[in-house]
Amino acid sequence: MRWQSSEWVQMRFAAAIGLGIGVLGLAVAHAPQLHAQSADLVLCDRIAADPSDPDKPKDVVGVNAIAASDIPTALKFCKAASASSRRALYQLGRAYTAGGQMSEAVASYRRAIEKGSTSAMIELGVLYGTGNGVAKDDAQAKILFQRAAAAGNPRGDANIAMIVGGGVNGDPAQARAAMSKAADANSPEAQFQLGLMLANGDGGPKDDVAARSLFEKAAAKNHAGAMVALGVFLQDGRGGSSDVTMARSYYEKAAALGNPDAKAAIQRLDCPRALRDKNGNIIANLC
Repeated sequence: MRWQSSEWVQMRFAAAIGLGIGVLGLAVAHAPQLHAQSADLVLCDRIAADPSDPDKPKDVVGVNAIAASDIPTALKFCKAASASSRRALYQLGRAYTAGGQMSEAVASYRRAIEKGSTSAMIELGVLYGTGNGVAKDDAQAKILFQRAAAAGNPRGDANIAMIVGGGVNGDPAQARAAMSKAADANSPEAQFQLGLMLANGDGGPKDDVAARSLFEKAAAKNHAGAMVALGVFLQDGRGGSSDVTMARSYYEKAAALGNPDAKAAIQRLDCPRALRDKNGNIIANLC
């Protein structure tokens, strides 16, 4: 089991199914600075926003992982916007993390947390849970996840379940039981993660019917990853009847939320034949 940073959730899903405002000055002379800050935030959002960040505006798609080529640009514009935006502070931490500048990332997350960013609480908690950039401290990680969960961030509930289950080197069965409690508490993230565990037989027997039901519950709460997982189950007839039309509908909804796995799934529907290398990995889809 692994800690669930926003990037990790996407990688875990792919493996499992095979297949994160400028201040108006009183003087007219400050107006150009206001426009510059607004432009900085727009550019910061464009290349560094986290799709799962509750602070993210609805019209901003976000990226699951900041591209290596975008890191310098993200650092520039998110740093400029961070003086007046906690979202930009959090995104600055993401950019530092992507570039391996962990001490700077930790400092940015802490500043964002001071301003109330629940996504920064999650990511700093992940760093404490893994010992990446800070001394490993499960107790501090749990405190941060609890703060995020109490503030309404569903990823906090799922990560608390991971701690209860023993963290990175814990007992999968215990983690599954803890995740089940979080899912019963109506956390869409926990429902999605538990669905993956059931689909793969992690910590207990496989149960495609129960996994599909959990994906349906999380998808109804606009969880993009669950929409993709449900689409896969519908497409393949796992845990119930096959319905390719409904599968496409869920893929399209998830794609509209910026989920890259959804876009790949739509391509597989449109181009089902695939070229594979000697290890069976898909090189390209053929239409």
